[in-house]
Formats: sequence, C-alpha cells, structure tokens
Amino acid sequence: MSDEHQPDLQWGPLEQKPRNAGRVWLIVGLVVAALVVAAVLLFMLLPRGGAPGPDATASNSPSPSPSVSASATPTPSPSEEPTAEPEPSQTPVTTPPPPADPDIEVFRGRVQALLDDAQTGLGLVSETSGQEAAGYVDSLRGDVQRLADNPAPASIEAEWRAALDDYAARLEDLRSAVGADSGVPAAVEAARGALRELRAVTGA
Repeated sequence: MSDEHQPDLQWGPLEQKPRNAGRVWLIVGLVVAALVVAAVLLFMLLPRGGAPGPDATASNSPSPSPSVSASATPTPSPSEEPTAEPEPSQTPVTTPPPPADPDIEVFRGRVQALLDDAQTGLGLVSETSGQEAAGYVDSLRGDVQRLADNPAPASIEAEWRAALDDYAARLEDLRSAVGADSGVPAAVEAARGALRELRAVTGA
C-alpha cells in the first residue's frame, strides 16, 4: 500500500465568489432616485388650485367675430343707368279774376254807417276829456281801417284814398291833443272838416 501513488494535496487560497449584493443595491438606488425625480417633475407640471392651464385660457377666450367682407355689399356696375322718375304733372295756376268795380250806390251803402259813427264820435270827443275822450278817438281810428278795407269804385278811388288819408292824419293830431289836454277844440274841428270832405266824395 505504501507503494501506491497518492495524490499530492496542495493547499492554496479558495476562489472568492463575486460580490453581487453591492451592484443590486446600486441599481435599486438608481431606480428609486429616478422615481423621485419623475414624481417631482410630475408635481411641478400639474396645475395647482384650479388655475386654468394655458389650454383652458385659450378655450375660454371669445373667438373673434368674423369680419364682414367689403365685397358683401353689391357695387352697382357703371353700366347701370338710374331709372328716370316721371315728371310731376304741373297743376295750372288759375288767377282769380279782379274784383268787379262796385257801383257808387253800393259803395256808399257800405261806408255810410261808418261815416255817421265818425260824426257822432267827434261830437263825443268834444264833450269829454282825458281817458274817455282818448277812447273815442281810438275807436274812430279803428273805423278808418274799416273804411280802407272797402274798395272804392274806380271813378272815385283816387279822391277817396286822398280824403281818407287826410282824415286819418287829422285823427292822429286829435289823439295827441287829447293826450296833452291842449288844443282839443281846434283838433276836433280839423277832423270834422276832413270828414266832410270824405263824405262829399261818396255823396253821402
């Protein structure tokens, strides 16, 4: 047995297994760090407190109203000619015929009452004074206008107008005399003389 070949046993260092535990923890740490960074970024990007995001603000803003195109109004072409309006028919103007020349007798009948009132009024002025006399004179001046409103016949028209203007002027003098309370009798006589000339024109 001593001659049998026995293996030669030699002692040496055992082969060490690689340490994988450190690498695993390194990988786990990197994953956790990546998750934390992703969570922080997600938190920063999310809207806070109901504040509208840029998309919401853009959607709530009123859309601009479409502008009316200038070509919407039809432009008349130069070839179109305006329609000629019919000319209004002219109504013939009729001139009223001149008033007929009144008869002298008819004219006398129209002015007779006014001439009689003038004679009576002058008598009242001579019998009164102050405001009462002035009122009578003013009434006589109004009668002058009524006498002028009656057209006289052409045969006596010029004489009638001249005599009537003279009588109206004498009444103005009488009104001034009554207002001044001076020279009233003389002014009354002058008015009576003008009235007589007026009555003589008509033959009254």
